[in-house]
Amino acid sequence: MMERAAERLGRWLTRGSPLREALLAWGLGFGAIVVAFLVYRPAAKVVATLGFLYLPRLAMDVRNEDHGAYGLSLRAWRQDLGWFLLFAALVTPLYAGGFVLFQHLLAHLPSSLAGHLSPHAGLPPFQFRLPDNFLEWVVDQSLVVALPEELFYRGYLQSRLRAAWPGGRRFLGVQWGKAFWMTAALFALGHLAIFQFWRLGVFFPALLFGWMRERTGTVVGAAAFHAYCNLLALVLQASFFGAP
Repeated sequence: MMERAAERLGRWLTRGSPLREALLAWGLGFGAIVVAFLVYRPAAKVVATLGFLYLPRLAMDVRNEDHGAYGLSLRAWRQDLGWFLLFAALVTPLYAGGFVLFQHLLAHLPSSLAGHLSPHAGLPPFQFRLPDNFLEWVVDQSLVVALPEELFYRGYLQSRLRAAWPGGRRFLGVQWGKAFWMTAALFALGHLAIFQFWRLGVFFPALLFGWMRERTGTVVGAAAFHAYCNLLALVLQASFFGAP
């Protein structure tokens, strides 16, 4: 019975244009996260991970595709590794500077906007330290957060949107068309599912993730860099304010 229901859902999802499919898949995933967050907040992360993995799977089964069709492949691992190392070296100092500026900004926001990121009384001195249970964070951010999100957004959605809008001007070796920008926008809007306005800022790293996906043809490098950015934020948090 479950298999039949999944098959019907997959056929309904993939019926029609690639644009319809992409927006429906995003809407289903976003809606499920919102409901989970409102009903039982700790479940939102689990629902997000399962949705990001399951929704592309529905489309794969209908079209007899494999994960390689959406970039989950090691075929370009050397390129993925090279771009990951380059972006990590370039972005780390910029990210750290942005983190410090963001903390100063929070100190001037009302608590109703800052939410759980309530401002600290000044920015303590930096003292490098890793979060507690750091290896668990590495596994969590790599396999539970970054890889499912990249498979869904850069692998699946960006592919379907590219099928809807194949055009775009080439710049820096990739096509910067409507599909590229729409994927980054949906990624940012998707982070509003847990009602934290500041998460719209992920639009900017999403451009780098999308570029890596287009440049190498896989989501592996983008997932690694995505996880690295999240872990870097945790390390900065621990180094300034103690373990999260």
